Amino acid sequence: MSPLPTNIVRRGDASRSALAVASLRAVHQLLDEPLVLADRIALPLLGPSAEAALRSDPFALNDPLSRGLRAALVARSRFVEDGLSRCVAAGVRQYVVLGAGLDTFAYRNPYHDEELQVFEVDHPGTQRWKQQLLAEAGIDVPPGLTFVAVDFERDDLTHVLQRSGFRADQPACVSWMGVTMYLTVDAVLRTLRAAAGLADGSCLCFDYRVPTAMLDPVERAISDVFEQRVAALGEPWLSSFDPAQLQSQLIALGFRSAESATPEELNERYFARRKDGLRTGGSVRILCANK
Repeated sequence: MSPLPTNIVRRGDASRSALAVASLRAVHQLLDEPLVLADRIALPLLGPSAEAALRSDPFALNDPLSRGLRAALVARSRFVEDGLSRCVAAGVRQYVVLGAGLDTFAYRNPYHDEELQVFEVDHPGTQRWKQQLLAEAGIDVPPGLTFVAVDFERDDLTHVLQRSGFRADQPACVSWMGVTMYLTVDAVLRTLRAAAGLADGSCLCFDYRVPTAMLDPVERAISDVFEQRVAALGEPWLSSFDPAQLQSQLIALGFRSAESATPEELNERYFARRKDGLRTGGSVRILCANK
């Protein structure tokens, strides 16, 4: 999911980090076996020239840093979609993707028979860019998808969603991946408070950065490299959270439970005994909270 930086996306330009995420997800389809996230939309969504370039030389995005980031990206998507599967089995029929960027779930949604409604929430500039890419790739917008324009730093998420047909009295599964680190702490907490108002039976999964002081020297060095790269793109990281404190805050907001998934747990679940050695790690954690 794309970050929502205050300088680039608010001007209506394409988010370069969202494009990088999409490119790494596409390379996963070409290089990694077995697939953690099977995504038939990932390559065509990038457009004919970008798809051709990646197919011609996918190893251009296979350096050690790109491999680690690729693993983290596909693991987080698989993790939240596994959670969505459990929610749908429990009767949830609303899926909200906050900071959707170039996320492709809605275009390969396997829950048509269950009438799952998908809400892609993002900045209007990013959404216009994505809709242009979809049109150029000949990818139809499915009837169960609603685009919801929002600015997380300014807008009331609850009101914006309800104006777009979201049923606040019905449970929902909410995914918020790759966004919080690009927002201020106040904006993150405001969105978490809004999510705490969801109906019982809802769940929220999001990722966040931990403070660099909590990392080992290798993780800290890698995190510094990525922080410098995103800052150079004009999309700096703005926030980080202590896992224990964040879990306590979510419980105080009214969530029934809140648990973080560590890179070690993701590796055990999705990357165990792989011949290619693909693994995730670093400064980002995933947290799922339940109402």
